[in-house]
Amino acid sequence: MSLKEKQKIVDDWIKQYPEGYWDPMVGIYRLTEEVGELAREVNHEFGPKKKKDSEDENEIGDEIVDIMFVLICLANSLDIDLDEKFEKMMKKYTERDGNRWKKG
Repeated sequence: MSLKEKQKIVDDWIKQYPEGYWDPMVGIYRLTEEVGELAREVNHEFGPKKKKDSEDENEIGDEIVDIMFVLICLANSLDIDLDEKFEKMMKKYTERDGNRWKKG
């Protein structure tokens, strides 16, 4: 599924509600919160801070897609085509960093 298709699914879901998209700054606040939750999960799994027995089990993948949802909402609210921007970004990395590391 393309990013454009994901953007459409999110847009259709958001349009059910009169509140609509968050203000871009609220989107950034939400993104910060979700990145913090991802950092916490990574720390629990790979870092020194293990979960307490009373804490819920969350998966790193779940936190990543929460971040994706918030980013798609932000992109939609600003009328940004993520497929177009992703292709541009990959071209930049391919050209700039194509010979940076040894290929396996």
